[in-house]
Amino acid sequence: MTTTHAPNRREQFANRARSFTELAGRVRDQGLNARTRWFYFSIFGLLLLALGGAFTSLVLLQDSWFTLLIAAALGIIFTQFAFLGHEASHRQVLASGPANDRLGRVLATFFVGMSYSWWMNKHSRHHGNPNKVGKDPDLKSDFASFTSEDAAASRGLRRWLTRRQGWLFFPLLTLLGLDLHGQSVRTLLSRGRVEGRKTELALLAGRFALYLGVVFWLLPLGMAFAFIGVQVLVFGLYMGITFSPNHIGMRIVPADSRLDFLDKQVLTSRNVSGGWFMTALMGGLNYQIEHHLFPSMPRPHLSKARRLVLAHCREHGVPYTETGLGEALAIVVRHMNDVGIAAARRFNCPTAGALGRG
Repeated sequence: MTTTHAPNRREQFANRARSFTELAGRVRDQGLNARTRWFYFSIFGLLLLALGGAFTSLVLLQDSWFTLLIAAALGIIFTQFAFLGHEASHRQVLASGPANDRLGRVLATFFVGMSYSWWMNKHSRHHGNPNKVGKDPDLKSDFASFTSEDAAASRGLRRWLTRRQGWLFFPLLTLLGLDLHGQSVRTLLSRGRVEGRKTELALLAGRFALYLGVVFWLLPLGMAFAFIGVQVLVFGLYMGITFSPNHIGMRIVPADSRLDFLDKQVLTSRNVSGGWFMTALMGGLNYQIEHHLFPSMPRPHLSKARRLVLAHCREHGVPYTETGLGEALAIVVRHMNDVGIAAARRFNCPTAGALGRG
């Protein structure tokens, strides 16, 4: 009689690794990792035209409060430049790594106002261990808590915000732009080693001097502050709505857990359905699963990769999550509320307090 045994943990890892190697081979055979410079040059050209059109409209309108619509448009345009900077950081645009870094540094620092070095350090660690406690820097935030443990440790104003963070989620996102600019400046002025510090400081200073100089030159003082406020708020909200559905509300990996590469990337990521329109709106981040599995894959090829990845996950029993944008954002808000409510119960539980004192 033939006996069989369930594969042990090491065998499961080996099987998953072999299956992912096969998937990567199919992706490679279909040429989905090939560069698409024509696409990115076209997008960059369109964004430059949009940027020029926005500032031309600002010159023509000047004292009108309709300029706030231009400010909102700039928030969207700067976010689209951020998408391109993100893709350059993943080597999706040009053939060589150094060329992508140079392009990404200019896009992120000069056009968006973010430190490329700070972003690369943070984002690389996120890709290595998405949603893993103690490893993923995106689980840490100055104004929100994504795990119940982090929420329970909050104090003061942050504790008050944590209890209500689900309902306050979208208003809080408007502050994300300020946070990204602030963390970039703090990093570049810190004492630690920062690659390209002088270049980024020069680009950042040039960017803000040029942008703020034009706004305060053309607009009355109060209107200028309102213009900058609207632009930064729209930028933060758009960035937050784009990035928050990717992982919030998906599986949290405990610090002592180990997952193979396929499970680690797929189980913690969420795709957003919507076809070409959603791809344009989210800069390709709607294909978050494929982006995490093949981070250097250009945006135009992600939809084709999705079909291969989805079939592979179904074949091997790996849960593949994809929702509409509205549903994804509802899940995010619900998760944030659940974390905040759980933390509030810990705050107010007299039994827990007694145990703590004992």
